[in-house]
Amino acid sequence: MKYIKDIDVSNKTIILRCDLNVTIKDNKIVDDTKIIKSLDTINYLLENNCKIIIMSHLGKVKSLEDKEKNTLYPVYKRLKELINTNIYFSKCTKGIELENLVKNLKNKEIILMENTRYEDYPEKLESSCDLELSKYWASLGDIFINDAFGSSHRKHASTYGIKKYIPSAYGLLINYELEKLNELINNKEKPFVVIMGGAKVDDKIKLIKELIKKCNYLIVGGGIANTFLYANGYNVGKSLITKESLDEVKDIIKNYKDKIIMPIDFVVENNQVINNRNLNEIKDDDIIYDIGKLSIEKYEEIINKSKTIFINGTVGLYEDERFKNGTYSILKILSNSKTKVFVGGGDAVSATNKLGFSDSFYYKSTGGGATLEYIIDGSLQALED
Repeated sequence: MKYIKDIDVSNKTIILRCDLNVTIKDNKIVDDTKIIKSLDTINYLLENNCKIIIMSHLGKVKSLEDKEKNTLYPVYKRLKELINTNIYFSKCTKGIELENLVKNLKNKEIILMENTRYEDYPEKLESSCDLELSKYWASLGDIFINDAFGSSHRKHASTYGIKKYIPSAYGLLINYELEKLNELINNKEKPFVVIMGGAKVDDKIKLIKELIKKCNYLIVGGGIANTFLYANGYNVGKSLITKESLDEVKDIIKNYKDKIIMPIDFVVENNQVINNRNLNEIKDDDIIYDIGKLSIEKYEEIINKSKTIFINGTVGLYEDERFKNGTYSILKILSNSKTKVFVGGGDAVSATNKLGFSDSFYYKSTGGGATLEYIIDGSLQALED
C-alpha cells in the first residue's frame, strides 16, 4: 500500500478512515488522544484543498441500544473545536442524506459520517467486509486514505473493502506508528525488558511467546501475573486467572524461567478490607488487585538496568484509587529512567494519560490489538495489497 505523500491528493474527494474509537461517558469524551493524533493527516488533506469524508467505528454495535450509546456525535463536536473549517455530521452511514452532504461538500470542508459499525446491526456488513457496502462507500470519493492504525489489523469494509475499488494509501499516523514499531522490532538496544500487564493471559499469549524469545526479562503484573503465579504453584486466592491458558503458561515458565519476573507482594481485598500480603501469605478469600512495595522495588532494579522497555497493560486495577499505586509507581520509575520506553496497548496508554505521564515516554501507540499484531507478525491485514 502506498504512502499518502507518494500520491497526488490535491483537490480530490478523500475517504479518510480514522480511529476515533474514544471512551465516552455521559456524552463526554474521557480521552481525546486518538482524535488529536488524527489531526496531522486531516490537516495535510486540508492543505491540499481536499474534500474529506471521515469514517470511524466506535465500540461494538450488536443492538439498537448499542447504536444509541455509540454515536460519534461527541467526536463531531470535538473535531469542530479542533479544526477551523466547516464540518458536517451525517447521522446515517448510507442513503440520500449522506449522498447530498457529499454532493454539496466544498473543498477544505469535512463530513464526519456516523459510526461505521451501525452497519453491523442487524447484519454484520461492516465487520464481514460486505462487498456491496464496500463498493457503496468507495463510490463516495476519489481516493481512500487509511489512517486508522488501531483498526488496521481487521479486514472490515471501512478499513479494507473500500481500497479494492478506488486508489488507496495510508496516512501520516500509520506511517509514524510503523516507523516506531519497526524500531522496537528491529533496532532496539539491549537489555530489552517487556512489562506485560492486563487482565487475561489468553488475550496476549501469542505476544508473550513472541517477545520472550527476544527480551532479556519479562516482568508480569495484573491478572496475567496471577495466572503465572498460579501456574507456578502459588495460591492466589479468588484472584482473576485464565485457566484456559495454564498449560501454555507452564511451558513458558519451564522454558524461560530465568527471564520471567513475577511479583512477590500484593495489595489484596478480603470482604472489602484492604490488606498487604507477601506471596506466601495469600489467603483463600483474598483477591489481588495490585502489586506491593517489594515488587515495585524489584521491578525498579531491572528497569534501571535496561536500555529499551516495551510496556503493555497495567500492573493493577489503576482505575480504582485504592489500587493505582503499583501502576503509578512503575510509570514514575519509567519516566525517571534513562531507558527508551515504548508504550503499547489501550490500557497502558490510558493509564499514562490518567496518571499524569502523557508526555513522559519515547513512543505511545494509538493501537491496542493492531500494535500487538504488528509486533507478532510484522504486518497488518488492512494494509495488505
